[in-house]
Amino acid sequence: MRVAAAADLHCGVSGAPEMSRILYGVQDAADVLVLGGDLTNLGLLEEGAALLEALTALTIPVAAVLGNHDHETGHAAELTQLLRDGGVVMLQDEAWEHRGVGFAGVKGFGVGFSPHRLTPFGEQAIKDFVDVAVREAAALDHQLAGLATRHRVVVLHYAPIPATLKGEPWGIHPFLGDSLLAEVADRHGADVIVHGHAHSGAAEGRTEGGIRVLNVSRQVLHQTPGARGYVTFEVPED
Repeated sequence: MRVAAAADLHCGVSGAPEMSRILYGVQDAADVLVLGGDLTNLGLLEEGAALLEALTALTIPVAAVLGNHDHETGHAAELTQLLRDGGVVMLQDEAWEHRGVGFAGVKGFGVGFSPHRLTPFGEQAIKDFVDVAVREAAALDHQLAGLATRHRVVVLHYAPIPATLKGEPWGIHPFLGDSLLAEVADRHGADVIVHGHAHSGAAEGRTEGGIRVLNVSRQVLHQTPGARGYVTFEVPED
């Protein structure tokens, strides 16, 4: 299966033509498209409708997770439902199997990377903050545990490893990802993990278990002259 992946589209209210340009040719290049969050700029339903206008013109299935920008105005649930009603597979709550390949995904959260990952100790605010990340990882764990497929693609917004953050200011690395996401993927197994969020990060790395990790942020992909707004890779079908 040929998979295309992109993230950080940041679609605006009038962004449908731009989205079509970014995704030009994707249905010829791939069998499925996955989107790693920040689908919209401010999480407005009008922005989601503009993105959906571009996506519904595609003839291949699309699976996605939300990003932090999609939560900005407090309409994440409504945005999710809008996209789902428009035919986009939203992975946050459940995994998806397509042609023998499993797809699992969550937004994730930023609490840092082992051995310096933030722990739930001290103030209640810290405990609440870490709990968000724990619940995101638990949702991913649940999805992967329920997949019967041998081959899996994990779709995230926040980074699961620090290697793909290289290029971002080091001081904000802990807020850009969570190593618990990688631990969950390594435990269950996956062929590829894709994420966004790190606009100035590096394109590729690997988890400790050897899973290939791709930073598919549109801004990272455009660092290469002549690059498209998405990257493609192949995954064997069961």
